[in-house]
Amino acid sequence: MARREEIRHSDSSLSAVPGRIGLVVHPTRAIDEPLGQLREWADVHDAELLQVPASCQQQPVAEAGDADDCDLLVSIGGDGTALAAIRAGAVAARPVLATACGSLGILTSVAASDVAGAIERFSRGDWVPWSLPALEATPDSGPRLFAVNDIVIVRAGAGQIRLLAEVDGNVFARIAGDGCVVSTAVGSGAYALAARGPLLAPDLEALLITPLPAHGGSCPPLVVSAASAVRLHPMPGHNEARLEVDGQATAELAGPLTIKFRAAVATVVNFPDQEPLLSVLRQRQLITDSPRLLAEDARIGRRPGN
Repeated sequence: MARREEIRHSDSSLSAVPGRIGLVVHPTRAIDEPLGQLREWADVHDAELLQVPASCQQQPVAEAGDADDCDLLVSIGGDGTALAAIRAGAVAARPVLATACGSLGILTSVAASDVAGAIERFSRGDWVPWSLPALEATPDSGPRLFAVNDIVIVRAGAGQIRLLAEVDGNVFARIAGDGCVVSTAVGSGAYALAARGPLLAPDLEALLITPLPAHGGSCPPLVVSAASAVRLHPMPGHNEARLEVDGQATAELAGPLTIKFRAAVATVVNFPDQEPLLSVLRQRQLITDSPRLLAEDARIGRRPGN
């Protein structure tokens, strides 16, 4: 049975040179440059680097340690690695500096090549805490779970599942198909967006319900208040359903559960001069312009987006 994950609150007002930095790293990407910067910075400032356990695979780069014993967590990879670090930071009540090996993402705030400069700014207090909410899921049987991005009930094999989705005790939809995603606003840019759900502003306090492909019917995505309770109930007697939390499958098959919004669960290190989210999404082409306009840009030499 899955362990209940307790969430503590971090004090993001405390800024000082971190004496112990916890690392969460991508399992396969080349991270020699940012890792070298971190080791050099740690030597100069007499700091210790530890590798902390997280809900993702990692390549070993430092002595193992606990997030509880660190002053700051640093992720090196992409949004998936950042998400794993944020989950670890939420449980330990520690801020997370999420760096990107490649293009910046929704959760990653700086390029991995700038990690040493970013830690210097953190040490000076030149950073902005981004307080992330979470979804708290209470199954009818089993421990409570939390998700920063999304909670998904999806079919576990071939064939459809049948699912009842309710909001505050009222039926929203009965779905025969692949399943359903419940997301935070930040998570709206992940699985829900791939399922053609709407993109929500990241500071919006709301829950997003996005049905996955269904066999007929009409069931558009639904945005509900953060005060609402969403209930997902796989109907018995049909194909088994799998529960996924922040992209990771849990050990148990999905049963009925209630999902609520919980504010201020994790703290991510942001900077006042970093790229705004919409610019990042456009750079990564998660938002793209009409081909007609792009063709006009190319014809007249106009920069896209101007």
